[in-house]
This record gives sequence, structure tokens and C-alpha cells, in this order.
Amino acid sequence: MKKLISCAFNIDTACVELHFTDGSIYSINCTAVENEAADNRFQRSELDYLIYNDPLAYADLILNGNPEAFLNAVTEYKPYEN
Repeated sequence: MKKLISCAFNIDTACVELHFTDGSIYSINCTAVENEAADNRFQRSELDYLIYNDPLAYADLILNGNPEAFLNAVTEYKPYEN
């Protein structure tokens, strides 16, 4: 069984990279994920917070969770009304 060595956001590629003991690397393209899962800037900021502050939780959410359900649960925004 392979074991996770490191998980970090690579700002040069805009990817969260997971490195394992067997030499494999998983790379999650954060731009593509945001384009698919986030509908507005508020949801994008929730994903950005995870990317920069807890990339392991971000990777777990994308690989094992439901990002749309997560974003609907945590995002609070009220449209501007005149």
C-alpha cells in the first residue's frame, strides 16, 4: 500500500500535488475544478481558502467528496438588491 509523503499547492502549475512513497504523483488542476464546481466568486473563494490553507483537505474533498454539496453548505452570499 502506498503512503502519502506530501501534499502541497504548486503555484507555478496551479495544481495541488500529492506525492506517494511508491514515487507516484497525483496532480489536481485547481483551475479545472473551479470551472466545473464553482458557480460564483464566493464559491471560488471557499475553494481558494482550502487550496492555500489546507491542501490535504482540498485534495480529500475533490478525490473522495462532493465539492458541489460542500460549496452549497458553506457558501453564504446574498445577491445585491437595489
